Amino acid sequence: LFERDLILEIRGSKMQRRRAKKYAEGVMAQRTGPVTITDDYDDGDMTMLTIPQEAVGFVTGRAGNFLRTIEEEWTTLMFFCEVGSGRARDYEKLAIFGATPRGRRGAELKVLSAVETKVPGYFEKIKDDVVHRDKGKDDTGTWGTDTMAFRDDELSYALGKQGGTRKKLERSSGAIVQYVGHTALFSGTRTQRKRAREYMKWLFEQLEGPVYVDDWADRDDCTVVEVPADCIGYITGARRATLGTMEEEWGVLMFFMNKTDGGGKVRGASEKLIIFGPQRARRGAELKVMSGVETKNPGTFTRGVRDKTSSEKGFDTDRLVFKDDELSYALGKEGTTRKKLEGAAGAILQYVGHVAFIAGTLKERKRCKEYIQWLLNQRRGSVTITNAAKRDDATEMFIPENCKGWVTGNRGSELRRMEQETGVYMFMALDGRGEERLIIFSHDAGSKVSPQGRMAAERLVNEMIQE
Repeated sequence: LFERDLILEIRGSKMQRRRAKKYAEGVMAQRTGPVTITDDYDDGDMTMLTIPQEAVGFVTGRAGNFLRTIEEEWTTLMFFCEVGSGRARDYEKLAIFGATPRGRRGAELKVLSAVETKVPGYFEKIKDDVVHRDKGKDDTGTWGTDTMAFRDDELSYALGKQGGTRKKLERSSGAIVQYVGHTALFSGTRTQRKRAREYMKWLFEQLEGPVYVDDWADRDDCTVVEVPADCIGYITGARRATLGTMEEEWGVLMFFMNKTDGGGKVRGASEKLIIFGPQRARRGAELKVMSGVETKNPGTFTRGVRDKTSSEKGFDTDRLVFKDDELSYALGKEGTTRKKLEGAAGAILQYVGHVAFIAGTLKERKRCKEYIQWLLNQRRGSVTITNAAKRDDATEMFIPENCKGWVTGNRGSELRRMEQETGVYMFMALDGRGEERLIIFSHDAGSKVSPQGRMAAERLVNEMIQE
């Protein structure tokens, strides 16, 4: 956008430019009243919904707030519009624009869920149109929607506290999970929908008694951790709070599996905790559980464990064994240092006892290890880094001599504050000539507007120098 000449420049493929121009025109037209939409408006990127008049205000929200929230969540663009001529005042048309059926469907179901609370029974009238919409219109050709009906008491269980259970099912299965009235809708590829239905089934079976997933060893969507019996309460937490926190943090679904043999519960020396979700999220949750068990029961996962470096390019896990004095330093107060290194490197970093487990792609693991090494070296004096200019995860800044103390703060407190705010890892390091400069490390380069990443940190440092 060139504000001086009031010109908006759009770059991209022919289709992208066409869509962007159309969206910009739609947004501008909203200022003067309802947008009129003609037949040639749909480029395979539009979902049209009819909303009963009495629900329109509810769906729009105060100053359009509710619609904006949905747009943000599903990267869509939504506005009420007029289609052709003539006006039936009982309904308004809501247009949802988005490049993928997934984004549009997520937004559409959220709207329908809201409409249903205001106008119960409305969904039944349009159910068929909704369920069959966009069928097979994705890269896999298996996109679709399945439904499940609930009773009153089941619904609140399937929703969970503040919708927690719904969100957890959605994130772990990869399908869109939304409840419209008493109907659960699962939208996604065939695999995603199948998973969502299975996870839902197991959730409800847990109400009856222990659940055991027979084919867990053959599945590619789960990980099983053996948890010693005396740690189960610790990992579960009061009323499942600890497991719930981990599920929320990683977007996975977790429960303990028990086999029963007619005569009631069988408790061995350990129980199997099963974790469902995408690979990376499962690994994160698994390491978090291992870390907890290790705290309570030292040696469970670390007995005889040595350093390990994998050469696998894709997702894998490396290990680093810490010496005693290194561990607390690499953890930081309440784990702040660990979280900082993990965030900046873009890997998963978890300490199980005195062993650091580093999970991610080869690049992420390598980066994370370098960060740890530099951190430990800093205790012995200045670190020399000569290749910063060639790295794709570093920004160098030369700080004027008279500002150094001001920028770093008392014992580095200002640097820590800026790290916390922007999710980077930064410190003063020497170059090949022995000159000191500040290096900001993060896999996220950031942008002019994002509050996270290297550019954001650089802006904060510059503000301090300006002061």
